[in-house]
Amino acid sequence: MRAVVVERWGGPENLVQREVERPEPGLNEVLVRVHAAGVNPVDWKTRAGGALIDWGTVPAVGWDVSGVVEAVGPGVGMWRPGDEVFGMPLFPRQAGAYADHVVAPARHFAPKPANLTHVEAAALPLAALTAWQALVDTANVRPGERVLVHAAGGGVGHFAVQIAKARGAHVVGTAGADKHDLVRTLGADEVIDYRAVRFEDVVSDVDVVLDGLGGETAERSVKVLRPGGRLITLPGPDDVPATQDGVRAVWMLVEPDHLGLREIAALVERGALKPVVETVLPLADAAKAHEIGERGRTTGKIVLTVV
Repeated sequence: MRAVVVERWGGPENLVQREVERPEPGLNEVLVRVHAAGVNPVDWKTRAGGALIDWGTVPAVGWDVSGVVEAVGPGVGMWRPGDEVFGMPLFPRQAGAYADHVVAPARHFAPKPANLTHVEAAALPLAALTAWQALVDTANVRPGERVLVHAAGGGVGHFAVQIAKARGAHVVGTAGADKHDLVRTLGADEVIDYRAVRFEDVVSDVDVVLDGLGGETAERSVKVLRPGGRLITLPGPDDVPATQDGVRAVWMLVEPDHLGLREIAALVERGALKPVVETVLPLADAAKAHEIGERGRTTGKIVLTVV
């Protein structure tokens, strides 16, 4: 089968397509024929040097998958060949989603939303699960709470705006002026141009901040939280700032989540959550996808088509 692998740590030019042996499903595993694979910042961070994992060897990258079950291993009763699925298998361990096939535990997938194409569904898993686990599982956002989403037009951010709104929150998003119309369309009640003003000067009494930027943004975000507020930061454990007044600040890393994927699919199917896909490229152009993503100006998601 075809697979895009990293020949050595470094730039996008190190992503190359190779013919490799097709994996076979083992106990409680499924073989999925990949139709589309989402591209995320963790992909190019891993390609550049390993990101959070000490791989030991240079890996195949990619985690977002939408496709069709082709074979099931012993012990799998929930899937049959021909089922359409989507998921984020094995994260943060190596999955190799930029390929014709992936093998992973059966419960790392969920039924693909019926109203989405494979390209749209491949945009969901990692970014939407991150937003869901941050806002629902970690912060437990409740109706009427004020939620601040940084980078609200990006991959995680555009899902977070919609999920917070579906939870009944008052949503404030930060984004460049060119993304304001989109962020409002997604449901944000207020949008702040972070290039024009400092967000802490114009927003306060926030219950939950979702910070996908880290660094000084996380430090400044503490200032806008009311006593008892929650800050969830995503870049890394070193980005958790000191807090007071009962404010809770945590670093959260997304994990495979069958039930979370089902909740996300339910939101999609009732029209409360929609992926925004800005760029679609063939598998052979994985390096170009990384080049585009690393510019940091993507609205929504980049997706590779495999079938």
